[in-house]
Amino acid sequence: MTDRYNQPFIYQFDRLEDIADKISEVLSLPITIEDVNHRLLAYSTHDDCTDPARISTIIGRRVPEKVINSLWKDGTIPKLMKTKEPIRVNQIEEVGLGSRVAISIWKNEEVLGFVWALEIEKKLSASELQLLKEAAEAIKNKLLNLHASKTKKQERSQEMFWRLLTGNVHTIHEIQQGFGQLNVKIPQTFSVILFTFAEEISQSAEKQIDYLLKTTQQVHVLLSTTDYNQLIILAEPRGEQALTELKDFCASTVKQLDERFALRGVEACIGGVYSETLKIEQSYREALAVSKIKQRFSEETISLTSFSELGIYQYLDVLYEKRKQEGFENYSLQKLKEYDADHKSNLTETLEVYLEADSSVNAAAKLLNVHVNTLSYRLKRIAQIAEIDLTNPNEKMTIYLDMKLERMSL
Repeated sequence: MTDRYNQPFIYQFDRLEDIADKISEVLSLPITIEDVNHRLLAYSTHDDCTDPARISTIIGRRVPEKVINSLWKDGTIPKLMKTKEPIRVNQIEEVGLGSRVAISIWKNEEVLGFVWALEIEKKLSASELQLLKEAAEAIKNKLLNLHASKTKKQERSQEMFWRLLTGNVHTIHEIQQGFGQLNVKIPQTFSVILFTFAEEISQSAEKQIDYLLKTTQQVHVLLSTTDYNQLIILAEPRGEQALTELKDFCASTVKQLDERFALRGVEACIGGVYSETLKIEQSYREALAVSKIKQRFSEETISLTSFSELGIYQYLDVLYEKRKQEGFENYSLQKLKEYDADHKSNLTETLEVYLEADSSVNAAAKLLNVHVNTLSYRLKRIAQIAEIDLTNPNEKMTIYLDMKLERMSL
């Protein structure tokens, strides 16, 4: 064995780029070094061979999301999160990934990052795989320093975010100054998104969530924080269809939390989409309102995610307070309820299902599991008993709203 194999990584390297070049020189393979969230930290230069995935990573300074997803699906990343040994990664042609060897960089029981060696022109021998392990150990201290500085920045960003969420930032200048100190760009369009988990977010879950937020390329995640069982993020859409992108991001995040980390039953709520950063607090309050409404009207709002989709539910709190102050009772609704109580019938429920089905007799009959003729007869009785015209949209909307408002007091 030549001299270059005799403990080549015991020297002090000033930069991660120098370590990447040294590993590449020793192993005669292209090398990339990433943090745990697949952001590119360093790569070896003057490589004669590469592949599209590596080129995209270098250009974008992060691993493309389609590559990350493929590595999760084929089991590579889950293995890297469990072992300190090098593992071989087979070619994934559809995402431009050539054959590789990968190894995790560990500090105690925590993964700090990864080293990737492209095996395009040669396969590493057993002794060379041992050298790759030594290289990962040599990189550890550099990554620990990066990790410490990131932790301090994260604390500052969370403090700033809570000030924004609670309305304790009052001027555009304060926001510009705060974002500037964090090196976070001011968003052109944004929304506050609230993810509610089934139980308190643990430390391990927090790391898994952080991983997803830092690897997503669907939206820009500008700020994030956790509050007991809730994850709150400030997200900026990347394209022109802001709401669609935010909804797609939420659906994808909930799915990945379930499939990758077994964090199930997560619910996403999107606040209003705005361009004025002083409205971050308002967007947050709207996301909370969505969460509250979805809890109270879970069946009716199961497919709703954003504040803009809530329709009449946006105004129920205001209407409820008005009704309560005035002591108003809906005459038609009270007549129906009294009839149901006296005759042990369910005409009130029938009417609510009919109105929920957008006054479609066929759709409502299926939901109620009755024949269309049966439902038509019931609707005639409802109109007679409640003294209501079911062809009048104003009367229908009023009784529908009052049905929902009655549930607000439960």
